[in-house]
Amino acid sequence: MESQLSMIIEQSFNSCYSFYARQELDELSESFTITDPTISGHPIVFVSSGFSKVFGYSKDEVIGRNGRIFQGPETDRKSVMEIREAIREERSIQTKMLNYRKDGTPFWMLFHMSPVFSKEDGRVIHFVGVQVPISQLRWPRRSASGVVRNGGGVTMCEDGSRVRGDILFGSCRREVCSDWARVLALESVLDSDSSRGLDIEEPCEASDLEKRKAATAFDNILSVLTHYSALTGRFVCGNRCSLPRAGQLSSSLNISLGRIKQSFVLTDPHLPDMPIVYASDAFLRLTGYARDEVLGRNCRFLSGVDTDSSTLYQIKESIQTEQACTLRILNYRKDKSSFWNYLHISPVRNASGKIAYFVGVQIEEGCTNQDRHGLSPEMRQLSVVGAVKVAVRSLSMCAGPSRS
Repeated sequence: MESQLSMIIEQSFNSCYSFYARQELDELSESFTITDPTISGHPIVFVSSGFSKVFGYSKDEVIGRNGRIFQGPETDRKSVMEIREAIREERSIQTKMLNYRKDGTPFWMLFHMSPVFSKEDGRVIHFVGVQVPISQLRWPRRSASGVVRNGGGVTMCEDGSRVRGDILFGSCRREVCSDWARVLALESVLDSDSSRGLDIEEPCEASDLEKRKAATAFDNILSVLTHYSALTGRFVCGNRCSLPRAGQLSSSLNISLGRIKQSFVLTDPHLPDMPIVYASDAFLRLTGYARDEVLGRNCRFLSGVDTDSSTLYQIKESIQTEQACTLRILNYRKDKSSFWNYLHISPVRNASGKIAYFVGVQIEEGCTNQDRHGLSPEMRQLSVVGAVKVAVRSLSMCAGPSRS
């Protein structure tokens, strides 16, 4: 399972950009990640060498994981929600965040995130996230003893001279310097979490220089991606060059559906031949197909020579009458091996009550690990349908006018 996910993540990058893109991106000094919203969990598919220097993680520790691993107990939920909203709307954002390094130390950073679009069909291919640590030297805090401390480990006396660790810059008043050890001890007591209390208490704003630095970093990254996507024939751009094709799901819906771990597909009845527009990772594992081999096809490709035609008619009838149905059907994997599929099909309506999609939930008959949650097959299928309906309705309510 892990090896298959690793292949999907590697393919996410390699299918869009030529081999040399990784090498050139690694030569950039900036800290950044590239994520894929179409993969379950919206994982990181590329991480820069600069990122490892800032956060202390190795690339292997980050690839395949969601960016939330860098958040902590004091990370502002408002910033997190702003980022989620930008993903839902597929737009750029700059916001300050309190993130945590591998060793647990927090630091304020400016986070710049922008989508990368397919030039051909207008869908979001990836998101690029640039991290610029925010300098806190201009945000001092004055103690009762007249000593002012900064988040960067620099301490300034009230006469303007500075101390970093045991090194004195300039000349403080003698009485202040003689009390140096006592002041530090007192502040350590006052800051119960001395390793990070100051940074958390002193949120700071990014300077214009840091904002420009983040934007410039994204432009440099996009330039590399644009160049090396041309070599694969899958051109990308920083702005949506064309409208998304009908049936393509938004990044937000892809991410929401990716949280559902069961095997299922979403089909669009408003498109010719009712193609699959979403396939879960569990469905891909069950059938052996890759995602790009499934999307855009009608579900009948799973049928074979021994599939009962009466079950296919039953499926067609339930779709035409817009009714749910449950049946047992013989399906075939990519390797031509057959399996009995306990299939449930149900219409999915948007916030206005109109049918937006049909969901098909698959359970392989006789699979020994299907009962690990103690639920019957029927209850597992209904839970998937319910989760899909919540995701679709929530998105349609936020997106304004519903599709017909």
